[in-house]
Amino acid sequence: MSKSWINYSFKALAGVMLLTGLAGVAVAEEVKIGTGAAATEGIFNKISGPMEQANGVKLTVISGGPEQALKDLDAGTIDAAVGGLTFPDWMAMMEKGGYAIADKSIYKNRVIGKDIIKVLTNKDVTVTALSKEQLAAIFTGKAKNWSEVGGPNLPIVVIVGSKIPGTQTVFQKQAMNGEPYRKDAVEGTTADDLKSRVASTSGAISLGAKAQIDASINAPTIPEFGRPITLITKGAPSPGVQKMLDYIAGPGQALIVQ
Repeated sequence: MSKSWINYSFKALAGVMLLTGLAGVAVAEEVKIGTGAAATEGIFNKISGPMEQANGVKLTVISGGPEQALKDLDAGTIDAAVGGLTFPDWMAMMEKGGYAIADKSIYKNRVIGKDIIKVLTNKDVTVTALSKEQLAAIFTGKAKNWSEVGGPNLPIVVIVGSKIPGTQTVFQKQAMNGEPYRKDAVEGTTADDLKSRVASTSGAISLGAKAQIDASINAPTIPEFGRPITLITKGAPSPGVQKMLDYIAGPGQALIVQ
């Protein structure tokens, strides 16, 4: 047996092994989602890892809020926009913000979940429950001190978020009868930023999601204020988005926080 034949056989065998190994490696299919706090906390953070293992779809979540998500969808930089509000409310919010939509029929929308809005307070706010009327008084500024709504003698500090417009619009509509938020509200950004500010600010309160509740803050019982979580694509969903939708409707239901 010649040395050259042995070298050839070795190289051929190595080539077969390499090709076989590459064939066994699944290439993840990336899906880019623009979204807000409700869907990030309640859906995508929960399904991301298990879904990639199950069907090879790798999620890239851009949490800039529903307004920016729709702009990104129109720009073609994401595959789907997701927000915690109805499709008509979403379109109205965009138009109110000066973003003109010439033809709404280009969008395909579907509800992929439901979000229940919670309120988060600093741990020094020892109230265990708040009524709709008390919440309206707090967030509109009619109540200035926690003692006015059954709490301790502390000034009320309302914190709002520039990156959670969907959450705040729904809460304003359902809990505040459409009245504006108090003028002296402290402005934060994302849902995580608001939670951090609430935890470190005496007398603070903000809106949040059920998934955010832990020992670092207080979450008094409130009436149920909820909204659908809506997904929008331009035209039919891409194959990757459709795989994600199928997973959410199937195995993902056991993981999603309602």
